[in-house]
Order: sequence, then structure tokens, then C-alpha cells
Amino acid sequence: MTNPTEHTLPANSILESREGEFGCTVMDLRKLMELRSSDAIDQINVHYGGVMNLCSRLKTNPVEGLSGNPADLEKRKQVFGQNFIPPKKPKTFLELVWEALQDVTLIILEIAAIISLVLSFYRPPGGENEQCGLAVSSPEDEGEAEAGWIEGAAILFSVIIVVLVTAFNDWSKEKQFRGLQNRIEKEQKFSVIRNGHIIQLPVAEIVVGDIAQIKYGDLLPADGILIQGNDLKIDESSLTGESDHVKKSLERDPMLLSGTHVMEGSGRMVVTAVGINSQTGIIFTLLGASEGEEEEKKKKGKKQGVPENRNKAKTQDGVALEIQPLNSQEGIDSEEKEKKAAKLPKKEKSVLQGKLTRLAVQIGKAGLIMSAITVLILILYFVIDNFVIQRRPWLAECTPIYVQYFVKFFIIGVTVLVVAVPEGLPLAVTISLAYSVKKMMKDNNLVRHLDACETMGNATAICSDKTGTLTMNRMTVVQAYVGDTRYHQIPNPEDLVPKVLDLIVNGISINSAYTSKILPPEKEGGLPRQVGNKTECALLGFVADLKQDYHAVRSEVPEEKLYKVYTFNSVRKSMSTVVERPGGGFRMYSKGASEIILRKCNRILDKKGEAVPFKNKDRDEMVRTVIEPMACEGLRTLCIAYRDFNDGEPPWDNESEILTELTCIAVVGIEDPVRPEVPEAIAKCKRAGITVRMVTGDNINTARAIATKCGIVTPGDDFLCLEGKEFNRLIRNEKGEVEQEKLDKIWPKLRVLARSSPTDKHTLVKGIIDSTVGDQRQVVAVTGDGTNDGPALKKADVGFAMGIAGTDVAKEASDIILTDDNFTSIVKAVMWGRNVYDSISKFLQFQLTVNVVAVIVAFTGACITQDSPLKAVQMLWVNLIMDTFASLALATEPPTDSLLKRRPYGRNKPLISRTMMKNILGHAVYQLSVIFFLVFAGEKFFDIDSGRRAPLHSPPSQHYTIVFNTFVLMQLFNEINSRKIHGERNVFSGIFRNLIFCSVVLGTFVSQIIIVEFGGKPFSCTKLTLSQWFWCLFIGIGELLWGQVISTIPTQSLKFLKEAGHGTTKEEITKDAEGLDEIDHAEMELRRGQILWFRGLNRIQTQIDVINTFQTGASFKGVLKRQTMGQHLDVKHVPSSSYVTVAPVKSPPTTSVAAAVSSPTLGNQSGQSVP
Repeated sequence: MTNPTEHTLPANSILESREGEFGCTVMDLRKLMELRSSDAIDQINVHYGGVMNLCSRLKTNPVEGLSGNPADLEKRKQVFGQNFIPPKKPKTFLELVWEALQDVTLIILEIAAIISLVLSFYRPPGGENEQCGLAVSSPEDEGEAEAGWIEGAAILFSVIIVVLVTAFNDWSKEKQFRGLQNRIEKEQKFSVIRNGHIIQLPVAEIVVGDIAQIKYGDLLPADGILIQGNDLKIDESSLTGESDHVKKSLERDPMLLSGTHVMEGSGRMVVTAVGINSQTGIIFTLLGASEGEEEEKKKKGKKQGVPENRNKAKTQDGVALEIQPLNSQEGIDSEEKEKKAAKLPKKEKSVLQGKLTRLAVQIGKAGLIMSAITVLILILYFVIDNFVIQRRPWLAECTPIYVQYFVKFFIIGVTVLVVAVPEGLPLAVTISLAYSVKKMMKDNNLVRHLDACETMGNATAICSDKTGTLTMNRMTVVQAYVGDTRYHQIPNPEDLVPKVLDLIVNGISINSAYTSKILPPEKEGGLPRQVGNKTECALLGFVADLKQDYHAVRSEVPEEKLYKVYTFNSVRKSMSTVVERPGGGFRMYSKGASEIILRKCNRILDKKGEAVPFKNKDRDEMVRTVIEPMACEGLRTLCIAYRDFNDGEPPWDNESEILTELTCIAVVGIEDPVRPEVPEAIAKCKRAGITVRMVTGDNINTARAIATKCGIVTPGDDFLCLEGKEFNRLIRNEKGEVEQEKLDKIWPKLRVLARSSPTDKHTLVKGIIDSTVGDQRQVVAVTGDGTNDGPALKKADVGFAMGIAGTDVAKEASDIILTDDNFTSIVKAVMWGRNVYDSISKFLQFQLTVNVVAVIVAFTGACITQDSPLKAVQMLWVNLIMDTFASLALATEPPTDSLLKRRPYGRNKPLISRTMMKNILGHAVYQLSVIFFLVFAGEKFFDIDSGRRAPLHSPPSQHYTIVFNTFVLMQLFNEINSRKIHGERNVFSGIFRNLIFCSVVLGTFVSQIIIVEFGGKPFSCTKLTLSQWFWCLFIGIGELLWGQVISTIPTQSLKFLKEAGHGTTKEEITKDAEGLDEIDHAEMELRRGQILWFRGLNRIQTQIDVINTFQTGASFKGVLKRQTMGQHLDVKHVPSSSYVTVAPVKSPPTTSVAAAVSSPTLGNQSGQSVP
């Protein structure tokens, strides 16, 4: 390689080249990467003498890549940095403890406990004064009075435990989450050429100077400059907010930036900046300062992922909007906007979180009212009893004693509140989700967002891809139509005319991505391995079956010799490659969906291999006799064609002219067998009340045949199979807008959507989610693998991306990654999701019974006896241990198949069903009757001293110990009852499968014995005799028998029972409809006039412009002119470099078209518009 200093270098880089023997420094490359289009090309040519010279300065070979020598790689990492953006520091344990301490109820308790502590050490001078009323003054109680501090200390101690448990849970959750992210990051690999071989390298291993292979669907891991490209289009919206795809070519704009998505084409680039020096890295360093506050806000939304995830563009209607329109200059204060935005319902909350939040608020309010009333009644009773009835004067020296009483009352009140609020709920949710996520890993579900797991249990519809999810994605050509003959097996090479055979072999070998290959099987006697695009592999397999070698053709025509490539995309549905012919002129090979290519053919090869005219009627005949029969057998049909250009060079950019007048060579039928386990999985879904819809790009006959094999459609059903075009015609009005009413007539019966574009998929998903026609709102799961599935995956309640076939873009947009691409894993996800939901309902049923009973006991006890039968510390033990442990026990129940035998709950089904309400109230009645009997008649029954009306600081009584013990044991046995929430009789079924449950129940029982026998003063307990213990146990076991009595009562007869914890109701949906849609947030924010302006803009002007721009990539200036009027963007220059950033965004995304209009051209100083 040439010595870099031989070139005429600018002075500064000669000086700086001491830094390494590389011909340019990190800063040089950083500055270079900040330029765009013509500026960049000038800089590369003037300063570096072209891209090839830049490669030689970076000591790399554009064809062979780096040598891969470890010392060289290490040096590159030192000079240019590693491809790694350091993540934010996780919160320390102490920070989490501090966060847990912010809980209001805990703060109230702490204050009360501290006051109680302080007062217990204060000995009032007139303490012995009889006038003060109920103070204790008998000599043997002196020790007890001394121990008055214990209650305060015990409360503080329990608060500390609650805080530590919460903090530890948060900490382990964070740790798990980071582990998960690391796993996702490690799995992200990229194709790099080293030593002439293409290898898959983890993204973090990429260094400056590497030659990377880029293809459709890649998320670029580093900045680079294009060396060779075919029809490359990049979505740079994540960096620039520019929604149109940017064409990249050596002549116009060779700059490729990290964090952007390859939407079309393929190519090779030389890596010029990695990690914190790449464009994404620079943005992160700039965001570093404001990241802290941002994170706080984001915390409440979905958990944030790896650095790249934060870069995720929120796609809306197929257009990515990351950098949203900034405050339009309306003089509205941004503060007010934020307030407005805060009032709108957050979309991030999952179905369950929404229901739980509402329930917790309702319970909290009730608890607060109860505790306030309790405190009021206690204080009033005390005051009236002492100062009105007994007519005592208020003595100054007695004040501390009275205050002590008031504090005691206050503590009782707070205790009622503590017991009323189910603190265990968030814990139960966390434990249940974390446990499920861990187990789902084993079931091939890599969960990226925790709440997706539980949302999946509510799913009512699944929109699935066909290829690879329902089928095996192992394509093979099984039929062919060549030279007027339909072959039901692969034809013999001898049967074909050599000229035709040659055209087939070249047409397939050259016109397919060179990354698609067929490798020998891993095991002896196995099937050959297909690498790359499976459809292309099927065609290459067809070449091999014709006893030809595609490698020979490819070595003859290497990738560099390809003149022009029109890569496959969802709009074209075809791929074409142009090569120069040895004798001059060009030949273009095309392949694609048979209906589409045949429409462009005007000739066809006959038996002799001669091209004969091919008219419309011939085409219809062929569709009827060849293509439809193949499709009805479930085969995908592809057509292979070619065209010669003899007279000069045609206008390659005018695609519609180039892709016509083709000559059809052959039509092949490709079989992709249905996965053997899929039909049963779909039957399970149907039993579980989930509708499966197939959305595919395939021909409608193929799609219908596969859907029938899978069991998605069964003969005799009333269902619809539509093509994308027909679907759009039925749901759009004259203006081409989607109308929800029209969609509502179609989706309930729709089972197969064929020949669909990604936009159709997005429209369908959005339509089903927003629909309000059924008795319940739909929760939709979607599978996707392609880049263009991103918008639909994001819009869906749960997006599944394929782990094997999925592109990086799809994985980024998804909630769950299917590591084995298999539909059955989705069914497992449903099972786990329902299990989470049920676990939380079980816990709620248990928890609310405890709460209802404890609150009523504390309240009535306080009102009647001036003291709660259950003391503050006892309540805290019940609350803390029973809550925390019960949530552990009930949240880790393993799922059973019976979960799939009921219908999904849906969005607006209440958390607490009638059956659960019956159980909660039924058990509460039993427990309350027992406890009130013990409190008011227990002393006679057990023949012991009464504990009622004990003075301040008196020793614990056996009477109240029995009440406490019975209460806890009843809860313990009710925990076993709570294992079933649908009214099943056998509450013990499968109990030994859950070791955690058994150990928790035993552990709690043992702890209870220890507390009662040795707890003493802090727990207000005293030792019990054996017979008293047996009575307590007997009453506890009575819970199980009572449970059987309750399940005999039919729920239907209890019409008066209300359900609780509803989701959003239909009325609210229509009210919040605007708020629920991202588009309308913006419309609410903008002024009325501006709305009309945008709408007018959308409807009339931009539609035509944007469509043209999308199709032809023509100048964007016309649209840009209007953009400046539509929205003013706040662009700040950062002094350190010429990079342009955009001030923090305050207003939500506008409509997609408005965004296409209002996004500025960023990072482009020359003032030219980026196409």
C-alpha cells in the first residue's frame, strides 16, 4: 500500500499524523463526517484525493478489508476509539433507597414514629398527677412505661425493612434489565470484510478502516463513506428528522451515518468514525448534560433500552419522526404546553398498569378517609370523655401526656392507612413480570419491554406474517414453467434448450444478492444450509438442481462489474440487475412476483428458445393455467425475465421506462412448507378466543392455501380474504383517507390480507386498535421481520420481531424478539401473559381481603374501645411480611394449559371480577365475625383477662395476642384459597409444583410462632398456651372450609356485587379519542388557524409533492419552501464544530405529512436541499 505521506497533504494533517501512522486524525475524520453531499465530495477529493486514497491513508484495502491482525486492531482502537457508547450510570443502591423513602405513607409513619419516640423519653414533671386521668402509675408498670420507646422504634425498624425490600427489588430489576440489554447488544452483529472474507462481527468490534457490507434493513453501527453502492436509500430521520429517504451514491452523497436505517439497496462502506466520535455518539455527548432530567420523565414511560434504542425514531404512519417540530412561535409558554401535554392520557401505560393505577388510587382514597375518620373519632372521644363528661381541667403539666395520647391515636390512624393501601401491589407486579421474563427466555421470547409480557395475555388478535413465522422459511423450487411446458418436478437439464438453460442460470446467479449462498450441510446427510435471502436461496438451489454451478457465473461477473442494481423493495416487488455485454450494449435480468413481471413482458421464450410475442390474452391464459393452479397448491410463483439494450445507454433513473418490454424466461413455483407445529398452535389460539390474521405480500391464492393448511380459515366459515388494493378501495373515501366506519365493517371478518404493503399492515393494526365496534376493545399483537414493518410493530400493543430473519430495524421497533421465529412461541407468550394477569389478580384477591378486614377491625375497634385490637407494629408485620411474601408466593405460580381455555380479558374487563369480589367479601365476613367475637367475647371463651381499654403503655395481653394470632393464621390459609380466582373447587391442585409458595407459607407460619412466643413488647404479644394455639389454628383452617361454602354460591345470583379496577370505558374512549392518538396531540397544541393551515396543506398541496418526491427523488425545494412558512425551527449552532443541533423538543409529533413538510434539512451548511 502507498505511504500516506506521499500524497499532498494539508499542513495540519502532516503535523497531526504523528499521532499514529495513519494519514488522518480522529478530528479530521469527525470534521469530514459533519459535511453532507457536495461539500463532503469536495472535501474528500480536494483534501484526501478521493475515497480510494482515504482508504489507503486508513491503511485498508477497499476489496479485501483489514487483515484482522490483533495488534493493528488494537492500535486502531487506541487512535480512533472503540465502537461503544458508554451507557448511563445505573442508580446506586442508596439512590434507590432514597427513592423508596419518598413514599408518602412511609413519610407519615416515620414522622409519627419519631414523635412517639421523642415523647416516650420525656418524663413530665406532673406525670404522677391523678388529675391527668388515664396515666399508668402502679409500681410494677414503671418498667413498661420505660419501654414506651419500643413501639416508635419498631415502627421505624419496619419502615426501614420496607424501604430496603423495595430498593433491593428495584436494584435487581435494573440489573436484570441491563443484563437483557447487554444480551440484545451482543446479539447485534454486522457483516464486515476482513482478509477478503465476509464475517459477522459483533458491533462493538468494528474499528475505523473496516470495510462493512451494508444491505436492506441494516441499522448502521458506525459512520462511514460509501465505496460501492447499488440503489442505496437511507432513512436518516433518526438524526435529521428528514422523513424522505436519502439516496446515497459516490457521485452525489457518499456519507453514511450511524444510527440510520438502510431502506433499500446494498453496498460497501469504509468505516471512518466509531463510538463517541460517530454522529450518534456526538449527539449523546451533547445530550449528556440534559440526559438526567430527560430520563426522569422517560422513567414513567416505557423503560429505555440500549443507547441505540433511545435513538429510536417514533414512527407515525410510516414516517419516522424523531426530532419533532419545536415550539412554533405562538407566544404560548412552553410551561403551559407541558401542563397540557401532561393532562393527555399517556399511551405508554400498559393495559394492566392502567387498571392497577386506577384501583390503587380508589383504595388509597378510601383508606385515607377511613384513617382520618378513625383519628377524629378517637380524639373527639378522648376529649369529650375527659374534659366534658369527667370535667377535668386541662393542666399545663399534663399536656405531654395528652399529646402522647394524641400521637398514639395518630399512629393508629396512620396504621389504618398503611394497611388500606396495598403496597404489595407494585411489588407483586414487578416480581411476577421479572419471573415471567426470565422463564420466557427459555420459551424463545426475548422480552425487551417488561409490560409487553402482561399485555400479551390480553391479546385478542394476532396479525402474523406468513413466511418464516407460519412456514418454515426453507424455500425450495418444486415446479417450473419453461418454454410452453409446465413441469411438476424440476426438469432435467437435457430437456431444456442450452440457450434457455444459460439464461436461467445467469438470470438467477447474477440477479440475486451475492450475500445469498447455499453452503454444504453442517451434519452428514442434512439439508444444505441457506444463507441470506431464502427466496434467492431457493432459486440458487434450483440452479444446483439443474446441475449447474452459480459460483462459476459469479466469479466471472463479480459484484464490482454489476452496472446498475434495482434492489427488491416492497413497492417494486421485483429486483433487476444490469450488466454490460461483451459485444457492447447492456442486458438486464429481472425477477419478481409473477403477476407483476408478466405485466411488463411483451415476449416469451418458446420451446426452441426463440422470443415470441406475448399479448394480454396470452398473459391471462397463463395466469389461469399456470400461476393460479400453482398458487392454489400453496406455492409462491416467481417470474424470471430479461431485456437487452443495444442502442446506447438508456436513462437508468427512469424506472418505468427501463422495466418494460421484458422477455419472460420462466415461471417457478416455490414451496415453503407450513411448520408442523403451527396448525395446533392456531387451534389453541382459537380456543383461547384469539383471532389470527395472516398479512402477507404473497399472491392471494398462495396465501389462502397456506391459511387453510394452518387452520386460520376453515371451510364453511364466514371470512374475508382480500388483496391490498381491494382492501384500500373498501376502507378509503374519495379523498384517499382511511375511514374508521368503513374499516369497522371489514376487519372483524378479515382473515387473510394478501399482496399487502407495510402501510396496509399499519392501517389494519391501527384500525383494529382504534375500533370501538365490539363488546370490548381489541388488543393487537403483530409479527414482523422487515424494515418496513417498523411502523406496524410500534403501533401494535405488542410487536414481535423475528430473531433470525428480522432486520435490525424491526428488532428496534419491537417489544418481544422471537429467538426461533416460530409462531408457537407467540402462543407461549400469551400463556405467560395471562399467567401474569392471573397472578396479580390472585394477589389482589388475597391482599384486599386482608385490607378490608384490617381496616374495619382497626376502625370499629378504635371507635368502640379507643384502641385498635391490632397494634401498629402488628399491622406492619401483616402488611410487610404478608404482602411481600404473599406477592412472592402468588406471583410465581407457573402457567398451566388451562389458561388457554378461556377468552382474553380485553382492555376494559375489570381486574376484580364478580367471582373475586364474592371471594373477598365472603372471606371478609368470616374473618370479621371471628375477630369481633374474639375481641368482645374472647376473654369469656378462653377464660382470660380482657385486653380492652388497656391504659397507655400497659403490657400486652393474652386476649389481644389471640386476636392477632388468629388474624394472621386466617390470612395464611386464605392465601391457599387465593390460588384460584375463577371459582375452582380444588385450591390445592399443583401446589407442590410451586416450591416458592410452599416455602413462603411455611416460613410465614414459623415466623408467626416466633413473634407470638418471643416477640414480647415490640410486637405487643405474650406467650400462648398449646390449647390456645390449637384454637387459633382450628379457626384458621376454617378458612379453607368456608372457601368451599363460598364457591357453592353461584356468582350469577349475586347481582348486587360490583366489579372494580375497570379499564377505559367506551364513553371515555370517545372522549379521549383525540388524546389517544399521537397525531391529534399536536393538533390540540397548535392554534386553530394553524390546524386548518396544516390540514389544507396536507390535503391539497403536499400530497402530490410528497408522493412525487417519494417516487422520483426529485428536488425537495418546493416542499421546503412551504416548510419555512409552516413551522419555524429553532436551530442552534454548537460552537465546537459546524454540527447543527436542534433545541429540545416540546411539542408532540404532527401528522406525518406535516412532518414531511416541516422537517428542516439539518447538518447541511451549503443551504442545498437534501434530496
